[in-house]
Amino acid sequence: MQDLKAIAAQARRDIVRMVYEAQSGHPGGSLGCADFMTALYFEIMDRKPGFDMNGTGEDIFFLSNGHISPLWYSVLARSGYFPLSELSTFRKINSRLQGHPATAEHLPGIRIASGSLGQGMSAAIGAASAKKLNKDPHIVYSLHGDGELDEGQNWEAIMYAAMHQVDNLIATVDRNGQQIDGTTEAVMKLGNLKEKFLSFHWEVLEMDGNNMEEILSTVQKAKSFVGKGKPIAIIMHTVMGKGVDFMENNHEWHGTAPNADQYAKAMTQLPETLGDY
Repeated sequence: MQDLKAIAAQARRDIVRMVYEAQSGHPGGSLGCADFMTALYFEIMDRKPGFDMNGTGEDIFFLSNGHISPLWYSVLARSGYFPLSELSTFRKINSRLQGHPATAEHLPGIRIASGSLGQGMSAAIGAASAKKLNKDPHIVYSLHGDGELDEGQNWEAIMYAAMHQVDNLIATVDRNGQQIDGTTEAVMKLGNLKEKFLSFHWEVLEMDGNNMEEILSTVQKAKSFVGKGKPIAIIMHTVMGKGVDFMENNHEWHGTAPNADQYAKAMTQLPETLGDY
């Protein structure tokens, strides 16, 4: 458990450093989801060494809210998909680490381009359906922003998954209550997401996405529903900007890079646990 917390803490340093050095990127949601993504790659998913685009015989993951790419790149690098030093190229010309994940750069770990919000659910359902057709018992995981649920394509996909019993999918929604233009309640009221997913005939769990112990226990419970006829959703409550006091719960840090003074202050709040890239 302490190892996972140390990795998540270092990922938060990576995020702030990458966005600061590029003077571009999305720190808020990245910081908030660091615990979940760390748990997913270092404990939860059954992964093969290396990278197989088809993901046959292993669990796979789709990041729908692709703007939190700094976090994903940090976790992928620190779990061995590509050299840690490559994080220094984030958002640079000819880098494989673009602002939103893309496949043209052939970066290991990336299966679809994402960031056109609302599309990741459909892709994850397609991959999960393929696994069922191929008798592959592994799980497809996905992560979505709560503001992203404003996109109607999500709800078409959510209906489809229930009707076709895509019961090897665990889709997590980052419920931080913030999006680029303000709070989710000010932009487009989402209401009770748990009740909505239940009404669409999904299994639904909720968890504190900034509590490592709760993440592990909740996902373990979610896995117990796999193969039982319903897709599974986890409503994950997080704090946008977690770990940096002036970024926390502030939608203005959805897609803003810190200046030099802000960067220095943020790094004093984020412990170096594994060594910077």
